[in-house]
Amino acid sequence: MSEPVKIIFLGGLGEIGRNCFCLEIEGKLLVVDCGLMFPTDDMPGVDLVLPDFSFLHDRADDLVAVVLTHGHEDHIGALPFLLKSVAVPIYGTDLSLALLKPKLEEARVLNQTDLRPFGDGEIVDVGPFRFQAIPVTHSTPHACGFAFYTPQGTICHTGDFKLDQTPVDGRLTDLGLFGALGQEGVRLLLSDSTNAEAVTMTASESVVGQWLSDIFSRCQDQRLIVACFASHLHRVEQVCLAAARSGRKIAFLGRSMKTNTALALEMGLLQLSNVNIIDISEVNQYRPDEVCIVCTGSQGEPLAALSLMAAGEHKFVKVGAHDTVVISASPIPGNEMSVHRSIDGLMRAGAEVIHSGIAKVHVSGHAGAPELQLLLALIRPEFFIPVHGEYRHLVAHKNLALNLGMASDDVVLAQDGDVIELTDEGIAIADESAPAGYVYVDGSGIGDVTNGVLRDRRALADDGVLICVVGVDSHTGEVTRGPELFSRGFLAPDEFDKFADEAADLVVQSIERAANERALDLTTLNRHVRQSLARFANARTQRRPIVFPLVVEV
Repeated sequence: MSEPVKIIFLGGLGEIGRNCFCLEIEGKLLVVDCGLMFPTDDMPGVDLVLPDFSFLHDRADDLVAVVLTHGHEDHIGALPFLLKSVAVPIYGTDLSLALLKPKLEEARVLNQTDLRPFGDGEIVDVGPFRFQAIPVTHSTPHACGFAFYTPQGTICHTGDFKLDQTPVDGRLTDLGLFGALGQEGVRLLLSDSTNAEAVTMTASESVVGQWLSDIFSRCQDQRLIVACFASHLHRVEQVCLAAARSGRKIAFLGRSMKTNTALALEMGLLQLSNVNIIDISEVNQYRPDEVCIVCTGSQGEPLAALSLMAAGEHKFVKVGAHDTVVISASPIPGNEMSVHRSIDGLMRAGAEVIHSGIAKVHVSGHAGAPELQLLLALIRPEFFIPVHGEYRHLVAHKNLALNLGMASDDVVLAQDGDVIELTDEGIAIADESAPAGYVYVDGSGIGDVTNGVLRDRRALADDGVLICVVGVDSHTGEVTRGPELFSRGFLAPDEFDKFADEAADLVVQSIERAANERALDLTTLNRHVRQSLARFANARTQRRPIVFPLVVEV
């Protein structure tokens, strides 16, 4: 009888981001990816969303290593937070580790972290785990999947991938290795589901290069500003090549863009001569047709370069009719409004804006349904778990597997917190579960923003706040000061004055009722004031502001 294997999902199922799961063999844990999620519009004030690490903290002595599929934030961004409290070696490709290093340095954990690179196809042994890196194409170079060789057979994880047949760097998804694994027998497949609803194959990254060249040719008299992800180095390279061919100088803008391009140049991943590069402070020394700016901000991030340009607040770049702006990315779900706001601002300034909605200036890094089916047919796993995506993506991926003949019982729709057991008898969701809720980062605080705090913030944003200060004689219950009412985000000043006069009378009446009942303790008086104001505000305005009573004993 073989040793059972567990898979514990801490994030990445039913959501975009927070990709993180663990393999457990012989009581030891191997963490695969450790990503973050960016906040949605219903998370006011939140900067980042992390996986719940309490499971890993409780099992810190059992942690053997963390292995990384690639260097995107949704796969490595939470590692600096984990490594502040847990020491564990990190395995990844040279590029993934290089992208991680600045984050670890900023978090002041780099010197205490053991970074261990591996190459394509390399087999690594660590503790009771053995895994092999499988090259895949994605929207960042040197991404990989894994084959985990376990007592329960081979567990194959694709990582984020697509089947690009003409990748910019020539590094193909290794279908030969996936096929060989399928021939030998794959017990369980975990596969990227992000684009499972797409009915066609995902276009090659090289298609974007052709469109960019056409745009540079058409806009010969314009300054070109191209926004994309700083980690999408193949996209950056294609922009730079198009700019160099048109005789333009290139200025990189945005902290992460400067960091990543310097890294790519150092590693030989970006083929560009330094004579083509200028500092952003020099752009105004050249005619518009002599310059291309490559910047961050494709997701409408408030402080990113493109957003500052759209708001007319950038120190060096003032956008106008002499500019063509290319947004070479598609909005991450939840960022649509921010992106649209940036586009509107750029157009108001007079720029022409080209984005993925009107031109092929972006292709996804994730496989569409035909590619997902091809990989399923090639690997022919005994069991299958769709991963990485919102719930509808996981369901769509499950349906692809069923259409290929897999039995429904052999495809597991898991969710965050689930513990999957793989045994000689088969696969099942265990009775136990792991904490897998959201941990919010707000400023320097980590985990101190709870769902209750977010509810209050949403309530403040929806209906505002109403504050009442009133002084009361602690012996007689007589109102000796006020009531004074203040509000923020509730009513316009001219409307609030009349409301406050009427509300003050109600507050006095509620205190008098409490006094008649000899209920003069501050807790009771505050409750009376809160309830009377809340009822009156709702009756008069159909709004429910948060009411803060402050009854002071005199």
